[in-house]
Amino acid sequence: MGVGKRLATIFQAKSNAALNKLEDPRQTLDLSYEQQLENLTKVRRAVADVATARKRVEIQAEQLKGQGDKLAEQAKAALAQNNESLAREALSRREAIAGQLKDLDTQHATIVEQEDKLTETAQRLQTEVEAFRTKKETIKATYTAAEASAHVSEAVSGISASMGDAGAALQRAQDKVAEMQARSGALDELLSSGALTDLTTNRDDIQAQLDQASATSTVDAQLAALKAQMSDDPGSLPAGNGDAQ
Repeated sequence: MGVGKRLATIFQAKSNAALNKLEDPRQTLDLSYEQQLENLTKVRRAVADVATARKRVEIQAEQLKGQGDKLAEQAKAALAQNNESLAREALSRREAIAGQLKDLDTQHATIVEQEDKLTETAQRLQTEVEAFRTKKETIKATYTAAEASAHVSEAVSGISASMGDAGAALQRAQDKVAEMQARSGALDELLSSGALTDLTTNRDDIQAQLDQASATSTVDAQLAALKAQMSDDPGSLPAGNGDAQ
């Protein structure tokens, strides 16, 4: 296979694939149904045309029969007048009409046969078209339901993916909040211990240590005074307290 032919084949295959994606089976079925209706209409018109031709032959035959009957009466009248030659002429014309009637009968039989065949064809096509219409509507309904189900599945998948992303984002947010809370607690502990300086206040670390020492000294003084008071009043000491020794 030549390169050009291969490229043409590939292009056609891709085009067919693209068309298949764009094609809506429901529209294709409706178009096919319309085409079948058009064909059925053509067959019905053909039946009507043949029926019209049959009717024309029948009318023509009736007219010829009337002429034949009239010539027979004229032949009788001529004989009544002893005009044998005129009677012979009338009968001769009547015989010619009889030949035409025979040809018309043959044509009529042929036309009737054609009409019967076309009528049968039209009836068969009508049955097939009605069956196709029922099947078409069933397929369209099934396709529509399948399409709706596919859209629901896509929506559910999209929601599931979104929920998964939202859950991951929520977990990251919770982890970040926990990290910030832990960091804040650690900073508070470091600031309380004096390991870090709180730059938001006017106090420096030296002053903080001085304040802490002052507070410790005050507590020690209060503790010494309490011990002295308790020594002066032994009765106030709890029984079994080691400081009373």
